[in-house]
Amino acid sequence: MGRPIVAIVGRPNVGKSTLFNRIVGGQVAIVEDVPGVTRDRLYQDAEWSGRKFTLVDTGGLDYREDGEIVSHVRKQAEIAIAEADLVLFVVDARAGLTGTDEDVARVLRRSDKPILLVANKVEHFDRVHELYEFFGLGLGDPVPVSAAQGMNTGELLDLIVQKLPPAAEEDEDDDVVKIAVIGRPNVGKSSLVNAILGEQRVIVSDVPGTTRDAIDTCITRRDKKYLIIDTAGIRRRSKIDLPTEKYSVIRSLRAVDRSDVVLVLIDAVEKLTEQDKRIAGYAHEKGRGSILVVNKWDLVEKDDRTANRYIEELRDGLGFMQYAPVLFVSALTGQRVQRVLELVDYVSEQQNMRISTANLNDLIRECVLHNPPPQEKGRRMKIFYATQAGVKPPTFFLFVNEPELMHFSYLRYLENQLRSAYGFEGTPIRILTRRRE
Repeated sequence: MGRPIVAIVGRPNVGKSTLFNRIVGGQVAIVEDVPGVTRDRLYQDAEWSGRKFTLVDTGGLDYREDGEIVSHVRKQAEIAIAEADLVLFVVDARAGLTGTDEDVARVLRRSDKPILLVANKVEHFDRVHELYEFFGLGLGDPVPVSAAQGMNTGELLDLIVQKLPPAAEEDEDDDVVKIAVIGRPNVGKSSLVNAILGEQRVIVSDVPGTTRDAIDTCITRRDKKYLIIDTAGIRRRSKIDLPTEKYSVIRSLRAVDRSDVVLVLIDAVEKLTEQDKRIAGYAHEKGRGSILVVNKWDLVEKDDRTANRYIEELRDGLGFMQYAPVLFVSALTGQRVQRVLELVDYVSEQQNMRISTANLNDLIRECVLHNPPPQEKGRRMKIFYATQAGVKPPTFFLFVNEPELMHFSYLRYLENQLRSAYGFEGTPIRILTRRRE
């Protein structure tokens, strides 16, 4: 049995994301004084009094508005309620009881789930009689809190732990492969995630910027576990004008930071852009395994050379990422989507590869024999020995007489020889020099 799930629901702008951040202990969900900032389900593990659980932030529920996005948000919130072991129904104590609160309460009563009614934005805890109107929802006593100030949240957490199902053995998954899906807005990131999962897990819309938070989803395929992180589209800095979008981009970059393998999505119709290069460059600089996923391949007119020409263009434009495999897919039709996780497994193996010190030094000696390091002012660098210092990315130390004599072109030569001998496909390689005392 996995960790119990606690879902936070309520109408828009009652402070659900602020409460979510307060409980998980960080700025994970975007908080803005604008209704509708949170749209997808956002998961994060939390712990209180030694009890671990998974907290889910949801978009604002509104049964009085219509529209594609509103409908999708409603569906995502209702899925969160259905899978939850406990629901936190958040209302706004300052605004008082509203008709929308009553609509949400009716849905929750039908769900037959354990519910804690949370009255947020309480300013005076000695005037809880002002909360009496919420008793009319028929969901028990409201728990007064101020999520923004952290007031009474400890008492709320005590109640959450009391209402959770009995603790069971939990599996700590240290071998989960974390996959970040990144790219410009509207290249099909959410569509690809849904296609991989085989369900409408995240909202898909033709409106750029639909995804705003980094959305985590755990799946298991053939006894292997993955965490897929759908991210907000990353636009050029000069194009970002809303604070909400700025925070979304920060979440996307942090998703890369905590990932193992990055899927860099490129629009097959629009081809490689300067922003695509910047996005891929961030994953490269962070040392993450990378796969170039060309989406919307079904919309491209093709002949027997189209794919090869496209790959050549990618290699020319992304000279620093020659190691990354290229996969042509269509998230809409499902074309080659099943190969995504196969390639992720392969890249994960490559970035975790270790070379024995003996084999590594044999290769380095052979490299030096065929192509000695260049001289500078009569001085020649000597490589005494090499060792692998780490993985993800594979990192090597070269112990030399004078590190300042190492030229980047010779490092590139050594990297190419390492790749030729051992592969390391899909992952950057770090080669660092150290002076041998």
